[in-house]
Amino acid sequence: MTEGTRFKVYCSQCREKVELPAPEFRLALGASRERTFYSFTCPACGASVRKIAGEKIVAALTAAGVHTMRLLPVDG
Repeated sequence: MTEGTRFKVYCSQCREKVELPAPEFRLALGASRERTFYSFTCPACGASVRKIAGEKIVAALTAAGVHTMRLLPVDG
């Protein structure tokens, strides 16, 4: 992917379909699929949106240079 990559996503709060540049996303890599997610702020309603990220989404966001953080495992 090149600089300026944009992604189309749906806001789970207002249901708007928006297109955002890669820098607007954050990616968190957890120890399991349920703990791996991406997030963004909806420009239409201002809601903080968080969605589970599968392997293909992780690969696309990573390739676009999205800021990524690795979550520590939860003890228990």
